[in-house]
Amino acid sequence: MQGEDDDFGRPLGFDEAPAHFESGAQKARVMTERWVLGWLACPNCGERSLGQLANNAKVGDFRCGACREEYELKSSKVRFGRKVVDGAYGAMRERLAARNNPNFLLLNYDAATISATDLMVIPKHFFTPDIIEERKPLAATTRRAGWIGCNIVLDRIPHSGRIILLKDSVPTPQALVREQWERTRFLRDTALDARGWLIEVMKAVEAIGHPTFTLDEVYAAEAKLQRIYPHNNNVRPKIRQQLQELRDQGYLEFLARGTYRLKAPRND
Repeated sequence: MQGEDDDFGRPLGFDEAPAHFESGAQKARVMTERWVLGWLACPNCGERSLGQLANNAKVGDFRCGACREEYELKSSKVRFGRKVVDGAYGAMRERLAARNNPNFLLLNYDAATISATDLMVIPKHFFTPDIIEERKPLAATTRRAGWIGCNIVLDRIPHSGRIILLKDSVPTPQALVREQWERTRFLRDTALDARGWLIEVMKAVEAIGHPTFTLDEVYAAEAKLQRIYPHNNNVRPKIRQQLQELRDQGYLEFLARGTYRLKAPRND
């Protein structure tokens, strides 16, 4: 990522925001954005060439100068829950199928030490309409009356789509981050409507709780998948089709008839 000898070994503390920023929210935004620019190499290409987008960009905060990948940053001094409040619902829906749809960076920081503690990246190919939740319009009495925001529902994203870059102030080895990123990159070449099925089956496999599993164990998710896709009357054949696709993409291994293994990234 940032050069194999670097290993994200850069300071976790934030530089102070300029004095003309008065509100705490403004200062936090400036400090966290500057820290990301100084600390993070682009997870997509490994180059340290992130630049900041214009403040009026509808979706996204950073763009890689090398590969043009875009990222949106959400930062908080408290742990993120199952939902993350995001921007305009309409803009986010429009960007889902766009080539410059942003990846998401979720940053937690310690307000006492003014330093980063946790950082996660969610690759954009895990963003499907299912994880974008529409919020209620703002009340007529507010300055932006009628404006509709959205939530990102994190627990609808499989664990393989939540790549940890920093955990409890300890960086993840770059080689592992890179392998995790590449492991699911095949989803980018999958149409948006078909991608949802693959992701749901990935979640069903993860829910089994152990790397080697049987087809019958995946079938345990049949009722849930039927609720998600009520117009599909052939859920079991669809599950088998998705498992075959995941096997062909190297995400799973086929061991024997009806038996598979989830291929975890190596932690060399």
